[in-house]
Amino acid sequence: MIILGTNSIKDTGYNVDNSLRFNIASDDHLSKTFSSAGNQQKFTFSAWVKLSTVFSPETEMSLFSASADSNNFNAITIGRDTGVLRYYEVTSGTTIQDLKTSASLRDPSAWYHILVAVDSTQGTSANRTKFYINGIAISDFSGTSRFGVNTTTNFNSAEAHKIGYYADTNSGEFGGYMSEVCFINNAQLAPTSFGEFDEDSGIWKPIDVSDLTFGTNGFYLEFKQAGTGTNASGMGADTSGNTNHFAVNNLTALDQSTDTCTNNFCTLNPLSANEMAFSNGNLDVAQASDDGGGSRTDDNARGTIGVKSGKWYWETKLTGATAPAVVGICFDELAQGNDLSGSTGVYAIQNASGTYAYKRENGTTAETAGFPNPVANNIMSLAFDADNAKLYIGINGTYYNLAGATGDPAGGSNETFSSIDTSFFWLPWIESRGDNQQALMNFGSGTSYAISSGNADANGYGNFEYAVPSGYFALNTKNLAEHG
Repeated sequence: MIILGTNSIKDTGYNVDNSLRFNIASDDHLSKTFSSAGNQQKFTFSAWVKLSTVFSPETEMSLFSASADSNNFNAITIGRDTGVLRYYEVTSGTTIQDLKTSASLRDPSAWYHILVAVDSTQGTSANRTKFYINGIAISDFSGTSRFGVNTTTNFNSAEAHKIGYYADTNSGEFGGYMSEVCFINNAQLAPTSFGEFDEDSGIWKPIDVSDLTFGTNGFYLEFKQAGTGTNASGMGADTSGNTNHFAVNNLTALDQSTDTCTNNFCTLNPLSANEMAFSNGNLDVAQASDDGGGSRTDDNARGTIGVKSGKWYWETKLTGATAPAVVGICFDELAQGNDLSGSTGVYAIQNASGTYAYKRENGTTAETAGFPNPVANNIMSLAFDADNAKLYIGINGTYYNLAGATGDPAGGSNETFSSIDTSFFWLPWIESRGDNQQALMNFGSGTSYAISSGNADANGYGNFEYAVPSGYFALNTKNLAEHG
């Protein structure tokens, strides 16, 4: 069984402002060694996560782990290749618990709430470790090895604890986003301490946890700060009142995100991509290694949010020095692996090596001398007016039609493409048509490159290099609920 994540709604009651984006390639993680041991028999770990890495050939990603040495360690993990949630415990070199869910977490477009609640003093084995996903108790496990009564775990020990990494080895890197990370010392809590079902939509959503009793080694990480110090100004700052601040490892201010469990932003979707490699929370994309066939024209990816009404804005930075890239939109029925040359349902501009840019319009291909040729490190602005079936594409803040006249998305003039069939849902699109091309997407929640100016939409969402045209909005679920 595959468990889908939860998507945000407009009025969540309690709003989460920030998350932290972990990138596998740079070994991003947080670390903490407690000064003394707490209760190692009763505790609760709660976190909201949005996965970036799914169906990877690697093994597991660690959400939270603790270790005294290579013979005494434990971890709460999600399988990169299986999507299985797991909690295992090793003591004196012997595995005393290995509990795995039968269900898989496979959805990279939405947020999951993960709750693991432990009380080893319980007389009933099944009550000693409880798993909940999106507020629902998990009772179906593919592995049911459980530790015995009154077991002393590695969690809450005076040893290394890590978030997003194995504490005992330099591996287990987590790829994705985390928000509202809580650890409760000395209590096995139910999911209702951390969330509730929305009375209108039935969606599981977070609640304010600031009044919980966290215990001596408990912590609450809200990721409100962008510093790299192990203090109240760091990304690993503990806001529970315990000052159990975590050290920051390889994370930078750019990894602080506004993509959260109460406002889910668009990213790129690796499940609908072809021959592409993703990083930085599925915001950066590059061509994967050549498949040997020599054809590089079908390497593409699309966004996780599609729209058929409203007005929407995002940016794409092209970093490849020589390889062509294509930016635009595709419709939701475009088959995976189809390239632009023969596909209907794509509207996009390709940069070329000469003086021409190539347009791709609903299956046709043509050169246009009017539209300027994008080059490396240009930032492409895309403004999609689904209400009026128009797409505007700009370079470094200036929009053009195919004849080269400047366009105005707010005023509705000189669009790049028109007469788009909005009976379909349309999604952001990127295609690489040669080696060494990389695209860095900015849907407003944060990027892997610095923004020098900083512009938001009229609702205050987004951090863009160029001004968001009046009436246009960032692609996130709160905006969708209001303007979609």
